[in-house]
Amino acid sequence: MFGIAPDEMLLVVIVAIIVIGPKDLPLALRTAGRWIGKIRRVSGHFRTGIETMIREAEMEEMERKWKEQNAAIMAAHPAPDPAAGQTAEAATDQNDPPPLMTPLPAPVAAAIDPEVAAVAPTEPAAEPLGELLPIAERPARPRSSGSGSA
Repeated sequence: MFGIAPDEMLLVVIVAIIVIGPKDLPLALRTAGRWIGKIRRVSGHFRTGIETMIREAEMEEMERKWKEQNAAIMAAHPAPDPAAGQTAEAATDQNDPPPLMTPLPAPVAAAIDPEVAAVAPTEPAAEPLGELLPIAERPARPRSSGSGSA
């Protein structure tokens, strides 16, 4: 615990019984326990505050490093200036791979986005499959037996 050997702890207990007395010993131990609990809570709160301050200082240091690295990267690779006449296509390297996504054809795009349907030309619709009949006029289907096994 505090580097106290068992024989030293026994000596403290014996002295406490003699000095305080067996009648008041439980009250004294309860009071000592409360004080020890308060000291532990205060020290835990203090330790948590110190750890929070250290963590915040580390975060500020990391943010400063990230800002410096970001500034260095932005200085090494400036964005193309559209006012200088460069377009995005002209600024890209010829060795770049083709884009992974390509535009959808007009009929598919029109089905996804109604605004595209108003602008995109569409192909004529396929022949209708036939009129849909109300449920009451549909032909009856044979029902299977309820067991599901044949």
